[in-house]
Formats: sequence, C-alpha cells, structure tokens
Amino acid sequence: MKWLHTINAFLKKIWSGWVMVLLTVILLCAAFFLVTIQNVLPETYQVERFSSADETIRSPVTIENEQETERKTRDFVQSVEDRYNISDEIAEEQTAYIEEVFDAVSTLNQQEHRNNTMESTADNTNDTLRPEEKLEQLKQLLSSDLTESVNDDVFYELLQAEPGEREDAKERLINSVTEVMEEGVRADNIQHAQSEVEQNIQLSELDNDMKASLVELSRFAVTGNSFFDAEQTAEARKEAASNVDPVVIRAGEVIVREGETVTNEIYEELELAGVLDDQQNMFPVIGLILLIFLIMVVMIYEMSKQAKNKGLDKRKLGSILFISLIVITFMKLFSLYTTSINQLFFAVPVATGALLVKVLLNERLAIVLSMLYAILGSIIFNGQIPGSLNVEAGIYFFFSQMAGIIFLVSVKDRLAILKAAIGMTFINILAILLFLFLSIEKYSFSDILLQSGYGVMAAFLSAVLTVGLLPFFETGLGILSDYKLLSLAKPNQPLLRKILTEAPGTYHHSIMVANLSETACEAIGANGLLARVGAYYHDIGKTVMPQYFIENQMAINNPHDDLQPRESAEIIINHPYDGADILKKHNLPQAIIDIAIQHHGTTLLKFFYYREKEKNKEVDEKDFRYPGPKPQSKEASVISICDSVEAAVRSLKEPTEEKIEEIVTSIVKDRLMDDQLNECPLTLKDLDTVHQTICETLKGIFHSRIQYPMKEAK
Repeated sequence: MKWLHTINAFLKKIWSGWVMVLLTVILLCAAFFLVTIQNVLPETYQVERFSSADETIRSPVTIENEQETERKTRDFVQSVEDRYNISDEIAEEQTAYIEEVFDAVSTLNQQEHRNNTMESTADNTNDTLRPEEKLEQLKQLLSSDLTESVNDDVFYELLQAEPGEREDAKERLINSVTEVMEEGVRADNIQHAQSEVEQNIQLSELDNDMKASLVELSRFAVTGNSFFDAEQTAEARKEAASNVDPVVIRAGEVIVREGETVTNEIYEELELAGVLDDQQNMFPVIGLILLIFLIMVVMIYEMSKQAKNKGLDKRKLGSILFISLIVITFMKLFSLYTTSINQLFFAVPVATGALLVKVLLNERLAIVLSMLYAILGSIIFNGQIPGSLNVEAGIYFFFSQMAGIIFLVSVKDRLAILKAAIGMTFINILAILLFLFLSIEKYSFSDILLQSGYGVMAAFLSAVLTVGLLPFFETGLGILSDYKLLSLAKPNQPLLRKILTEAPGTYHHSIMVANLSETACEAIGANGLLARVGAYYHDIGKTVMPQYFIENQMAINNPHDDLQPRESAEIIINHPYDGADILKKHNLPQAIIDIAIQHHGTTLLKFFYYREKEKNKEVDEKDFRYPGPKPQSKEASVISICDSVEAAVRSLKEPTEEKIEEIVTSIVKDRLMDDQLNECPLTLKDLDTVHQTICETLKGIFHSRIQYPMKEAK
C-alpha cells in the first residue's frame, strides 16, 4: 500500500500543478481580452440624416464603396468617345476625282491649243471651239459621278481659267480636302468638314469666281470616310472600366467631422463602415478570442513544461501574473496618449517584464513572454482601428525586450540591470532609426532626437522599475531570486553571525557542506546558489543547544554521556525544526526553510537507537527517526547527502581516496535503501553525477600533504 500512496501523492501533485497553471493562464488571458477588446471592437454612433455630427467619426475598417465605384465606372465608360475607322481609300478616291477634273481640263486645253496651231499653219485660219462644245468634250472625258453631281458652271470656270491659276486652285483644293479627310469625316459632321474646306479656300488669293467653283467642287469631294467601329468602342469602354480605381474608405479615414452636416452620401458611408448603433459587428471579437486562445495554448504549454522541469510553484505563477498585468497596464496607459504624430509607444518600459521574468524565473520563459507581449502591444497601439495591427510597435517591443534579456548577462549583480539598460538604449535607438529611415515621410532633426529620447527613456525606466519592483516580488510573493540569495550569503548576515559566534564548529561544517552542495547541484543542473545558501542555514537549529553537537564540543565533555539515549535523540531530532522556527521568525525565504526542515528527512539516529536497543530490545525505531518530511527538491536532497558525507569524512583520522569513495557510496546507498529520496526529482543518473562530484571535491580538499621535518629540541 505504500507504493500506492506514493503514486497517489505524485498524481495529486501533478494535478494541482496543472490546475494552478490553467487558473493563472485563464486569469491572464481574461486580462488580455479586457485590455484589447476596445482596440478591435468598432465604436458605434447615434447619427441621423441631415443632422450635425456631434463628434468626428473615422472609419474603423478599410472597405470598398461599391455603389460609388459603380457610379464612377459608369461615368468613365460614358466619357469614352465612340471609336471610328477612317477609310483612306475613300479619301484617295475623292482626291482622285479632283485630279480627274483638273487633268481633263488641262488635257482638253492642250489638245485645243495643238489643233489651233496646226490649222493656223496650214491655211492661216483659226477655228476655235465654242464654250458649249468644249464643255461637252470635257463632260465626255469625266466620270458620270462628276458630271451628274457638279454644276456645269464649275467646269466653265475651270476651262476659262489660266493654267497657272488652275494649278494653284488644284493644289489648294486637294490639300484642303486631303487634310479634312485624313482626320475623318463622319456622316454627322460632313457639313462641318465642308465648311472647313470652304474656309480654307476663302483664305486663298484666287479670284472669287474660282473660289466659288472650288467650293462647289469641294462639296462633291468631301464625303464621309469615318465609320463607327462597335468592336473598338466596346474594347475601349471595357479598358476604361478596368482602369477605374475602386472607391475605398480607408481605416482611420475621417467620414464626417464634428459639426458637419450628415448628408445622404455621408450617411451611406457611415452605414457602409458599420459605425451606426444598429450595426455592431462581432466578428472582430471572435478574431480576438481566437488570438487569445492561441496565446493561451502557448502559455499553457510553456508553463506546464516549466512547472514539470523547474518546479513552477504558486509564488512563481503569481509573479508571472503580476508581471504580465504590469506590462499590459503600462502599454494601455501609454496608448491613451499616443497619436500618429506623437509615437509615445517608443517610451513604454516594456522590457521591465522581460527583465523581471529572467531574474525571478528563467531566460526561456522570458523570451516566450516577450513575444506574447509584443503581439499584444501591436494590438493595443493600433489606434483603436479594428482589423489593424501596429507592426512598428510590435517589432520595437520585441527587440527592446530581447535586448534586455541578452544584455542582462549576470543575474547575480543588481548593477547588471543598469548595465543592461545601456545595451537596451542602443538597440532601442537602432530600432527607432530603422522605422524612420524606412518611412517615406521626412523627419526633422528635432523629431529624430525626440523619438530617440523616447527609446533612451524606455530603456532606463525599464531598468529602474525592475530594480524597484524586485523587492516586492522577493518579499511580497516570497520569490527567491539570485539577488536575494546573494544578500543572504553575506557573512555579516545576522543569522550567519549567530551561527559563527554561538556554534563555530557548526559554522565550519555548514561552509564545507555548502561547497560540496553547490558543486554537486551545478553538475546536475540544479540551483547551485540556492544549495550553497541553504547549506549555510540548514543547521541553524543547533544554535539552540550547540554543546550537544559534536562539532561544537571543543575542550568540554560530551553532555550526552550523562543523558539517556531517548533524551539525546530528542535534542538532536529537534534541531531541524528549531532551525525552521528561527528562519521563519527572521522571515527567510520558504525554500531555505524547506531545506532546513528536510535535510534529515526521516532518517534514523542509529547511534542512540542502538544504544537504547542494548537496554531495551522492544524499542520502537520511530522514536529515533526524524519526523520528516523527506527532501522534496534536488537541492534539499543533495544537501542531505553532503551533510552526512562531510560529517563522516571529517571523523576520519587519515582520509584516503579509497575511504572517501567508500563513505560516499555507503551514504548514497543508505539513502536509497531507506527511501529517503523517493519524493525528490533526483534520477539515478543525477545520483551517480552527485556521487562522482562529491568524491572529486573531497579528494581535492583532503589531498595528501608533504610531511615537513620537525626541528629537534636542543
């Protein structure tokens, strides 16, 4: 049944650890949710059409105004002009008609001139054709389209014109018609095109009759050569529609300003942005819940691992809770005064949390929490614009915290925190300059100095807050940090002076046990500093009756010689509990008290037990055993072994390596056989390492010495 009780106690311990971790994470995530809910939940307003806005309202989301986009697209499409195909063939054909008329007139006149010349040479007669005959001959040379469409007066004028004037008229008319036709003449603007040609002709230096004839001829020549192209028009309109940029209401964009009249258009934009009272959108809340759930999963995994490997007790879980609340409170307060112009998030002492966690707990947990704080910071500083994250704030917070963790090299020196502040200052300024240089905005030198000053302030404020808050966690929550341990290890500590003055042999014994314990604990990955300090105080109970302990019996008789074995055993057995009372009275950390009360476990006082057994065969072994409890931690277990080993080795008159090895092996084996290590997390591998480390350390202390020759007396 004993093994069943052990398993039950173990399961109870595991279950209680899980419950504490889960409760802490739930409380933290609830706080995260309450702090960030306003940053993701759109604010709604009571607004009526055509009323004056009581305050400036900004859009909480980026959304397309589809109705306005459609209207804009429709306007763009309608503004696209119809596409026409210009027929060069028609233009060439019409100019060919003009050339045909002038060429026919020239040909007819040249032919008449040759005939007249030949007849004049033959019989000195000049039989000139009459105008009607010349007109008939000309019309026979021309196309029917010309003769039917052009007035005979035009032909008369061209036939009677001088060759030079006719050439000028031809050039003027062809150029004018060509110019107009190249631009394209549609059916609905033929008259306009003819007017342009007519105006061009009227500006020439030709005589009025010729101008009139050219105008008449141009009306025939200028005809439609530009025809509607439905396919090209449709393509152009499609391209115009695709090039229309959507009308988007940007997150943070002002929809209506305070005092401005809420028009129909503005009201529709407010409705579209979902900021009216009857439009509360719960999807951002669901998104936040999912984010908090992911954070919860990460924290439960990490804290459970820490609780299993590092012993994450209630006090340490409480410190995580309070540190996280402090960090998010700082971020929330600074966010209330942060604007797009005044980026006050650079001054947030967010690294306080990372520094405290590293000092009080460990570096791994500090890194994990730093990442989570950075994610929350990107939400808290989003300007209360749902759906957006302040990536700059998140990146800045992450690097600032990582700088604190990296530059805090030694957690055993309070000045190390201030030294880490210098490294954080450098990283903070680099991050700020990074954002400034990546921005397309131009910053003045004063702006750069101001924001860099924020980074310096954040670094040193983080260091100061860490130093100032450490005593609260060390004293208020009983967290045992390395700083606290170092202060307890100082020789001028009142309780250590008490041991030194009242029980000097015990003091020397404690120093030796501390050296052995620290070395062994560091070898197995336990807290060596805690083991050293715990060993300093583990036997302080002996100061109640120091003369009854052999290490303090110098030049006096052993008082146990005059006592019954039971009385002697009672005095010896009481010293762990007397020590615990003294330590509690002086408010020492619980971890030190636990070591004092557990370092003998439930071991048997064999010397007095066997003395009593010589007199009384019915003696009860329980009367000569320490009440316990057994060692619960690696440090307490190692100290219990080192305490017995040091006393046993010190009793040797001539300690050799073989004897030391034998004593250490015997004591470790005795502890195992007596079930004294059943309740501690030491493994067999750890025990083997502790065994080897203690032997090596003792061999170094009790090494063989040279025997110097004694001076003979004369």
